[in-house]
Amino acid sequence: MSEAPALPHPATARSGLSHRLARIEPVMLLWIALIAILLFLVAFPLGKLLVVSFETRGTGAFTLSNYLTAYGRSRYVDALVNSLLLGLISATMAVVMAVPMAWAVSRTDMPFKGLTWAVVLGAFILPPYLSAVGWILLAGPNSGFLNLAWRGLTGSENALFNIYSFEGMALVIALNAFPLVFIFVKSALDLVSSEMEDAANILGAGTWTAMRKVSLPLVWPAIMAGFIIVFLEAIALFGTPAIIGIPARINVVTTQLWQFFEYPVRVEVAAAYAMPLLLITAGMIVVQRLLLARKGFVSQTGKGGERRPIKLGPWRWVVFGWCALVGLMAVVAPLFVLLQASFAKAWGRGLAWDNLTFANYYLLIFEHEMAMTSIWNTIWFSAVAATAAVLIALLVAYIVNRKLVPFGDALGFLAMAPFVIPGIVMAIGFYAAYASPPFALYGTAAIIILAFTARFLPIAYANSASAIRAVHPEMEEAARILGSGRLHAIRMITAPLVRKSLLGGWLIVFIVASRELSAAIFLVGPRTRTMSVLLYDLSEAGNFEVLAAFGGLLLVVTMVFVGIGMKLAGRDFMLRRN
Repeated sequence: MSEAPALPHPATARSGLSHRLARIEPVMLLWIALIAILLFLVAFPLGKLLVVSFETRGTGAFTLSNYLTAYGRSRYVDALVNSLLLGLISATMAVVMAVPMAWAVSRTDMPFKGLTWAVVLGAFILPPYLSAVGWILLAGPNSGFLNLAWRGLTGSENALFNIYSFEGMALVIALNAFPLVFIFVKSALDLVSSEMEDAANILGAGTWTAMRKVSLPLVWPAIMAGFIIVFLEAIALFGTPAIIGIPARINVVTTQLWQFFEYPVRVEVAAAYAMPLLLITAGMIVVQRLLLARKGFVSQTGKGGERRPIKLGPWRWVVFGWCALVGLMAVVAPLFVLLQASFAKAWGRGLAWDNLTFANYYLLIFEHEMAMTSIWNTIWFSAVAATAAVLIALLVAYIVNRKLVPFGDALGFLAMAPFVIPGIVMAIGFYAAYASPPFALYGTAAIIILAFTARFLPIAYANSASAIRAVHPEMEEAARILGSGRLHAIRMITAPLVRKSLLGGWLIVFIVASRELSAAIFLVGPRTRTMSVLLYDLSEAGNFEVLAAFGGLLLVVTMVFVGIGMKLAGRDFMLRRN
């Protein structure tokens, strides 16, 4: 009779397990944790969105009826066509506005370049829905200031402008989005040597011909990349189409998705309806990346080429006039009428001493049920989301850049994936994934913070990756040779070196999250409303005086953090292209 094999002693087994665990580097555990976090923030909501679009409500059975419902009515198809047309018109307008401005600032001796930069920053900061409200006060067909002035001057009974039109909506979007084109084109023009233009001048080309046939063709990929970004911004925007388009009976994809969330909520139809928007966005981003990958379009000049400002003579004032006109329409005029309305008893009465009041601000600060709560919600939701996004992005960027684990690029891909997901689609994905049990997060602070973190993670990642690449690993390696652990070296050496860049990234995420409407409006509850959502609620109520005052409070909050960013991270921290 053979003896049974001896079992290992429990102490020996525990010792072997401890030895194997000790051999696992902490960075591997960190990589696994980051994979789990990114799957939770990005992959699961998108996967759930896709699954729900093929499910029968209630039973979960597979069906194609959601797609038939989503695109079975001409009204729904027309909304998609309207969105595409709106994107094309808005992007074209933005290019027309931004390219001359970028060329003037980058290549010429135009005066007051700092003022032009201020205009670009102002248009970037001003939330699209607030700009839309300003233009309603300016160009509303009945009571808009411009139309009242036109009637007073000409005696005409017809309105000169009607902001409640397709063209008006496209113009407002373009006035808010042109800084995106400006940043792309100016960055590309800054790389073009004056030698190319000098050669054209020697061959007989004038300043304008050289600009048209030499400078702009060299940066054509950047122009098209900016065009694509504005196009995607326009088709994914909710605030402006809702504030201007719904009263004008102009339906687009985002406002149609909002209607699917009216009672009873049809999330499965909304998921199906959102899929083409997601596919269009992903396809256009691929095209944009291919355009920007064409480094050769400026390489002929050489990095050491001289760059001299082109002397425009008297024409420099004409060029500045164009920049001033865009600035007037994009920033000065909307802000002026919003400021006037915020201190007015009745905004339509215009500037008059007996029309001035602080009652609108007093109402919001001391009496309104949700105003101060929404301000607090906005600040802490945005702060927590920015902190989470920067922390995740820094760890992912470090692991990817230092090649610490195999398949590290997968982390970078997941961190950048939300860049191709429109905010409204992201919100619907989070609703589908986490609104119902077992999570039941709908209307809570948690789901809003998670959505903001996922939505703006690409901004934080691009910023962190750029900062990490600028720090040579030799300093960390020296610390490790002297006995420091990797995490200790990161905390004591790398983090202080990239602190300024990380602060800039944190502030950018905070600012864009604080004005986010497209994602927030699908996820907030009665007590978790943000400032942007409350502004939209006030716009539906039609009380423009209180609405303008609340918009003023939002701008004050934004400008405080912009000022902090300029002081700590540089004056151009919001307009850098990583």
